[in-house]
Amino acid sequence: MFLEVQSIVKSFGQEQVVKDLTFALDAKKTLSILGKSGCGKTTMLKTIGGLVAPDSGCILLKGEDITHKKPEKRNIVYLYQEDLLFPHLNAFENIAFGLRLKKISDSTIKEQVRHMLNSLELEDQSQKMPNQLSGGQRQRVSFGRAIITNPSLLLLDEPFGSLDAGTRQRMQGLFKKLAEEFHITSLFVTHDLKEAVLMGDEIGFMQTGNLKVYTDTNDFISDPETGVRDEIEFWGGLQRERG
Repeated sequence: MFLEVQSIVKSFGQEQVVKDLTFALDAKKTLSILGKSGCGKTTMLKTIGGLVAPDSGCILLKGEDITHKKPEKRNIVYLYQEDLLFPHLNAFENIAFGLRLKKISDSTIKEQVRHMLNSLELEDQSQKMPNQLSGGQRQRVSFGRAIITNPSLLLLDEPFGSLDAGTRQRMQGLFKKLAEEFHITSLFVTHDLKEAVLMGDEIGFMQTGNLKVYTDTNDFISDPETGVRDEIEFWGGLQRERG
């Protein structure tokens, strides 16, 4: 198994935010995790990424125990809702940043970044500064910067939450394409039901610090705890009323 999270517990003061978190994920798969604000999703991601230390439990990545490794030693990239681009670097240099840190040759960087820009559909935006790009374009550059360094695991925390509906839909499709092209293994956190179903090879439902993973979408839909049936019935009823 590529990623194994075993019995992770995390509390802040008297509040247990993550409770006995246990799941596994195969390589080149995306686990989408649905949950409301405050259910522990972000704490879970930060614990796996090494930004928060667990109280107990362990995390294995490709068979290696990384529970106590520093974040920069895990080869894990955490993507936030905000794109966090370097404002003084253009799109090309933002994407190239991680490769330059690795002292890769200029010719290789140029080749890899051009390929990435093409995959991101940003070939004609390479020289633009972040403030000259749209929200969706900035998020694409952010994805490119993360993926080009070939991380073992990508952690996505509501990555499209700040985008308008149309841009969000296009970004969902683009991420699916990138995930296949670059063999991405990822955890994709969202509070949007449709996005969770669309983005995940598997779906997790998190509430009050507990995570339940469904390998079959039908099991996720039919479980009354997820609320999917209620939402389907609500929209179906609304459609019938208007029809």
